[in-house]
Amino acid sequence: MKKFTMLISQAVPLSIEDVDTDQIIPARFLKEIRRKECVKNIFMDWRYKKDGSLNKNFILNNSNFHGKILLSGRNFGCGSSREHAVWGLFDYGFRVIISSFFADIFKENALNNGLLTIEVSKYFLKELFYSVENNPKIQIKVDLINQKITILEIGKFEKFHIHPYKKNCFINGYDDIDFLISIKDDVKNFEKNRRFFLI
Repeated sequence: MKKFTMLISQAVPLSIEDVDTDQIIPARFLKEIRRKECVKNIFMDWRYKKDGSLNKNFILNNSNFHGKILLSGRNFGCGSSREHAVWGLFDYGFRVIISSFFADIFKENALNNGLLTIEVSKYFLKELFYSVENNPKIQIKVDLINQKITILEIGKFEKFHIHPYKKNCFINGYDDIDFLISIKDDVKNFEKNRRFFLI
């Protein structure tokens, strides 16, 4: 994983609640194991009409909105567990998803793949949507070190929670294996002392 400490970006406002993983990556594409194929199929049934033409009403097809931050309504990533959904969102270019609630399995899949999921209050989420929808160029600052999100133009901010282990992994660019390697000396010392006490 790449190190992540701070991000300043515009945002894409997906103001839909209960976005399930089957909408993020439809089940018919799950047989595909190549990540580059996942990004092509992200939100396929919302991005395109049944006749294959572009759905201009879907937010990802609106050229006014772009950025590395996705705003979403409550309960993002609900439904079945599928890592393909996270792969597709990450490879599409998103590095942060902000919502007032995430499905647990999706949240873990995202954090394990370097996609930062941040839960904010429903009031601050509403403020974020209002700000972005009224000014698509507005910048959102995500400060992981201080666990703070700020709407730069107006200065409004909110603190967020993240598990200390996951925060450490993002800051250092670790996945679970990288973390274990980083503490290998501690593990060796523990095993050495453990054998001593077992004798």
